[in-house]
Amino acid sequence: MRSDLPELGELEREVMQLVWARGSITAEDARERLGRPLKESTVRTVLRRLEDKGFVRHTVEGRAYHFVPTEARGAVAAKAVQRIVDWLCNGSLEEVLTGMVDNASLSPRQLQALSEKIARARKT
Repeated sequence: MRSDLPELGELEREVMQLVWARGSITAEDARERLGRPLKESTVRTVLRRLEDKGFVRHTVEGRAYHFVPTEARGAVAAKAVQRIVDWLCNGSLEEVLTGMVDNASLSPRQLQALSEKIARARKT
C-alpha cells in the first residue's frame, strides 16, 4: 500500500470494512452485504478504485474477481493515525498518547493492555 494513504469515501470505507471482515470478497458478495440497493457495476467500480488506491488486490477464479486487502486493518489504521500525528503534533506520538491519557480517552482496560504491550516491546 502507498505510504501517503489516500482518502476513502463513505462507500469505499464500507466496502473496505467488508473486505477486512471477510478476507476475500467478490463484487456480488459485497453488493449483497452492503444492505442497500446498489448495482453490481457500482460495487465493481468501488473495488477497482480501492485497488487503484492500493487498499485491495484481486485474483481471478473462473470469471469472478476476488478482492483481498493488501494490508490488515490495524496497519492501515496505524498509518492514518501517523498522518494525523504528523499533521497536528509535528510527528510527536508521545504528545498524542499523553493527551489521550490526560483526557481519559482510554479505559482502564485499554490502559492496562497498552502498558503490557509497551512492557513486551521493551523486552525485545
